[in-house]
Amino acid sequence: MYDIENIDVIWMRYAITLAKYAEIIGEISVGAILVRDGKIISCGWNSSIIHHDPSAHAEIIALRMGGGVLGNYRLLGTTLYVTLEPCMMCIGAIIHARIYRLVCGAKNKKTRRRSWLKNTLYHPMNNHYVSLTTGVLERECTYQLNKFFERQR
Repeated sequence: MYDIENIDVIWMRYAITLAKYAEIIGEISVGAILVRDGKIISCGWNSSIIHHDPSAHAEIIALRMGGGVLGNYRLLGTTLYVTLEPCMMCIGAIIHARIYRLVCGAKNKKTRRRSWLKNTLYHPMNNHYVSLTTGVLERECTYQLNKFFERQR
């Protein structure tokens, strides 16, 4: 039997690798992968700068690619792993895509609290609720982002 915590660590390590790639190409180091039935459906890394696209966040890239792979905008039964808690735009897309489960690494320092994420995901006006797991490899994800911003200064 598989241990979900170990599986989450494995997939988050892969997302961290994508975040490192984003940094190499001059983007903010955030990575995301979309998994279904133990297989990677798609992946993404921040690309807003190189594409001149404010919506080209790692999560959005992974969702767009996942929709193409599955042939549907509803990404039922999938888990999205992200190295940083998603922003409001990405949360909206995650809910709309009907992602089953969201797994996050680092906290979003702009929000400082996790309650906003849960409040948004579980808002009564939503027509879909996403299962949330936070803090997976949080230390590693936070370290990578902090190092990225230190190098930018």
